[in-house]
Amino acid sequence: MMRFQPLLLSLCTALSLSFTPLASAQRAPSASEIANYDGLHKAAHENDREALAAFIAGGADLDRRDTNGRTPAHVAAFASHDGIVRALAEAGADMNALENGLYDVVTIAAVANDPDMVSLAIELGNDPGLTTSVYDGTALIAAAHLGHHEVVRRLIAAGAPLDHINNLHWTALIEAVVLGDGGPNHTATVKALVEAGADVSIGDRDGVTALQHAVSSGYDQIATIIRDAGK
Repeated sequence: MMRFQPLLLSLCTALSLSFTPLASAQRAPSASEIANYDGLHKAAHENDREALAAFIAGGADLDRRDTNGRTPAHVAAFASHDGIVRALAEAGADMNALENGLYDVVTIAAVANDPDMVSLAIELGNDPGLTTSVYDGTALIAAAHLGHHEVVRRLIAAGAPLDHINNLHWTALIEAVVLGDGGPNHTATVKALVEAGADVSIGDRDGVTALQHAVSSGYDQIATIIRDAGK
């Protein structure tokens, strides 16, 4: 039966992938939404710091929601406007607010591969360990999924939970293998997670570990990194 194990693991991986969510399921403001923005949302999207300051001084609602539940801070994160995010946070905006897709500023920045925004949001009070998305994930899982290794390193340094298990029963390490391409970015991501102490023994809901997935997929370098961590 042993000769069938790689085939079974590959089948399990393929079936999992067919039901896999994409971190890119985040919805940035659409053209029509942007056209209808006013107040803080418009200033945040356009990086208009002067208008932003005037609205803040006038007592505007810092956490007002657009039609998709985005606050001005979410809009600024999608647009990668660091100065706007800082101004909003320093004025009292809720940095742990979740929009309708259950994403916070840190996870938006993690998916966008924006390490500086990730670090800034955390500095301003955004919890790097928040449970986000309808898949009960984290910013670390989202970044690992996409191979955004510098974001992964910054989240690890900020104390993001290494072994959080989402509702697919995947950790950041498992996602980096199952949803990765085995290339340099995902290899660097796995290396960062393993060196930080990610638990390599955790399996998916079928009990298949990250190492077993790596071997099954032919990701030899990743398999070696994980195998060495377990010694």
